[in-house]
Amino acid sequence: MLEKEVINFERTAIVGIVTQNQSEEKLNEYLDELEFLTFTAGGEVIKRFSQKMERPNPKTFMGTGKIDEINLFVKENNISTLIFDDELSPSQQKNISRIIDCKILDRTNLILDIFAQRAETSYARTQVELAQCIYLLPRLSGLWTHLERQKGGIGMRGPGETEIETDRRIVRDRISLLKEKIKTIDRQMSIQRSNRGAMVRVALVGYTNVGKSTLMNAIGKSDVFVENKLFATLDTTVRKVVIKNLPFLLSDTVGFIRKLPTQLVDSFKSTLDEVREADLLLHVVDISHPDFEDHIESVNQTLQEIKSNDKPVIMVFNKIDAYRHLTIDEDDLITERTRKHYTLEEWKQTWMSNVGEDKALFISATQKENFEEFREIVYEAVRQIHITRFPYNKFLYPDYKDAIEKEEE
Repeated sequence: MLEKEVINFERTAIVGIVTQNQSEEKLNEYLDELEFLTFTAGGEVIKRFSQKMERPNPKTFMGTGKIDEINLFVKENNISTLIFDDELSPSQQKNISRIIDCKILDRTNLILDIFAQRAETSYARTQVELAQCIYLLPRLSGLWTHLERQKGGIGMRGPGETEIETDRRIVRDRISLLKEKIKTIDRQMSIQRSNRGAMVRVALVGYTNVGKSTLMNAIGKSDVFVENKLFATLDTTVRKVVIKNLPFLLSDTVGFIRKLPTQLVDSFKSTLDEVREADLLLHVVDISHPDFEDHIESVNQTLQEIKSNDKPVIMVFNKIDAYRHLTIDEDDLITERTRKHYTLEEWKQTWMSNVGEDKALFISATQKENFEEFREIVYEAVRQIHITRFPYNKFLYPDYKDAIEKEEE
């Protein structure tokens, strides 16, 4: 008889602030995402804390009164981890740890932890370790408080280094070693990419958990790991895909996220080489998510950072089967109509119509809804790139409709 697996979730509380640059509504969106990140990492959010401030307190991030309130709640409710929505400075982390007796993490630390859980290959593990070392280096002082006052006297005089300095040196050496290792793997991967010949390359990009891997499995008949959690895919997967008789390479890349830690972008830039070298990007969007427009902006920002924002893009609005819009009762004269009340048809009339008919698709990867239209538009876009590269091959790949007619004959 199979035993039922019991998952012990860590009891956590999450913390964020409302500032001049971040409204209460925006904070709630970020905390929703932080709660999902916490669940992905193996935590259960018991309570949320928020405070209105002009700017974060440089010593303890929150005000002293709020820190005391959080401390009392942590003690009374057996909270083991406290997670802050913004990146804490080393001194803030140290000061909060002195007041509150539990694990203190920030958004960056949490994302790094999820990445560490998800890393399967040697390459992904190396990249995650590099990001963790870069994050850890300025925070080592907080881990070695018991060595702050080293005893003087006999045997302690003269040149030498404290244990924390030794540790810093070890971490710096480790960072150099990991960077060299990544360079070596990069060279190997660039040789692999050059061996693929001149086939057209298409890359799936998008926010985390929008259905890129599900779409990859549906198009390429692959078996890429899929899960309704953030960052299910860390390692880039490349598959050869054939639509009608037209072959091309399709790659599934790591998802992006708001407030993505800079050290992660740096260490994962090499993973995103597949995006940089792609001829066409399929920007997958989860249209059922209430903040999908923010997600698009975050992805475009990351594409700009890795200098890939000038490539041809097809917007693929996924999960139309899960899309639900807010409704207003006929007798409700108070509620103001917002974008959250738009139907799918109304969304298609907004800025999405300016993208162009062949540049915006509305599909469901799980239900295979509008999949024939998706295959046609991808086929035509890939064919256009292919015949530009190999004009003499034009007769091999007819228009999509002609290819269907040939099949029927």
